[in-house]
Amino acid sequence: MQRKSVAEGHHRESTRSLAELILGLRFEDIPDEVVNRAAQSALDFFGVSIGASQHPLVGKMVRASAALGSPAQTTVIGRKERRDALWAALINGSMAHILDFDDTHFPTILHGYAPILSACLALSEALPNVCGDGSGMGKVSGKELIVAFVAGYETSARVALSVHPSHYDRGWHVTGTAGVFGASVACGKLLRLDVDRMVHALGIAASQASGLREMFGTMTKPFHAGKAAQNGLLAALLAREGFTSSKRSLEAERGFCHVMSDDPHLDRLTEGWASKWEILSSGFKPYPCGVVTHPAIDGVISLRQKYALDYRRVTSVRAKCHPLVLELTGKSEPQTGLEGKFSIYHCLAVALVDGVVAPSSFADGRVGDAEIKKVRNLVTVAVDDSLGEDQAEVAIELEGGHIVREFVEHASGTPERPLTAIELERKFSALVSDHPDLEALNIDRLKRDIFGIHELDDIRCLLKAASPRREHL
Repeated sequence: MQRKSVAEGHHRESTRSLAELILGLRFEDIPDEVVNRAAQSALDFFGVSIGASQHPLVGKMVRASAALGSPAQTTVIGRKERRDALWAALINGSMAHILDFDDTHFPTILHGYAPILSACLALSEALPNVCGDGSGMGKVSGKELIVAFVAGYETSARVALSVHPSHYDRGWHVTGTAGVFGASVACGKLLRLDVDRMVHALGIAASQASGLREMFGTMTKPFHAGKAAQNGLLAALLAREGFTSSKRSLEAERGFCHVMSDDPHLDRLTEGWASKWEILSSGFKPYPCGVVTHPAIDGVISLRQKYALDYRRVTSVRAKCHPLVLELTGKSEPQTGLEGKFSIYHCLAVALVDGVVAPSSFADGRVGDAEIKKVRNLVTVAVDDSLGEDQAEVAIELEGGHIVREFVEHASGTPERPLTAIELERKFSALVSDHPDLEALNIDRLKRDIFGIHELDDIRCLLKAASPRREHL
């Protein structure tokens, strides 16, 4: 009996339909709320990137690229070194995710802006070389970046939704697998690809989609975001040159959606385009660790503040959480800062001891601190299937048997309880303040340009302000 293709019928040309919608998106189509979210994403992106620019992971990538002779064409954020556009996209994309302090698309746990903005910014500096053919495409305006970013975010979120939830359940890291589509689409918009080339860009991206959840707690997790940026940029550049792929890379029986999911939903790729904005289902992190730990962290910090708790008088910390908490962050004895980000036990311990959960909470030395280990051993976590992913119940018992309790209905940073504009600015300022060469950066100019990003004539000014001044350039 002949096997019938699962892609027959209504979704036969999903890839092309998506490409047409992407190309049709204009700045005038984007509501002010979405434009504002794009600007907030840029602010958060530069904050977490500058804050992570001296991380050992970044140093390793910079040295590896130097060993290969990468030409000094494009900015590495927060650093004096420059690299070619593909290496810069890889390094900056990894940098933006290394602190685990970036954005989250809550329906899919996609971290969307790191791959897209890293790819777009690298391309913006490379355009004079890429488009030295009289095309008039020597620079990218703020409006062009917003349109490209929003198109990329909507694409990556919709690709993630099309394979959700089995894709993530199988062990794929959706930031890597779906992020590459967003980066390719955004760069394709900036390169002004036609519909056929955009279809091929999506196909080239599909063949490079990767990232495994097994890598959580290691340097390879943020590497997924960097590779998505690099691979997406490469896909767009190749497509511009006429490089071909399948025209049905998403919907075909052996295409991305059916290979990567037990139950693909192809309608989610295009349904509600430019009317239901997926970027508004995202939020910015208040804590630099696995997002599923945030409800319980909120609960511990709230109880600590409400009752002026002294951790030395605490005898136990009990948390009830959604099942994903132990699945993703169940490391009971983390050995490194990166592992600590995926340890609900460590997160709650530092929340109780310090009253804050910050990048310094995940230094290797803090994870190995004897006092923190002692408190970590007081933490127990139970799964409660009735709780949502953004909910938690926390009970802290004190000497003498007194118990204080807190129920978190929605974690901070979620769409139901978003960070305020003031909180986002404070987060940005705290992240950049520790940069060792802060005076060489132009932070005030960077913030001003981001807040007025839609008025910028050339977005390269953002990268100039976000890297130490090089007097010889």
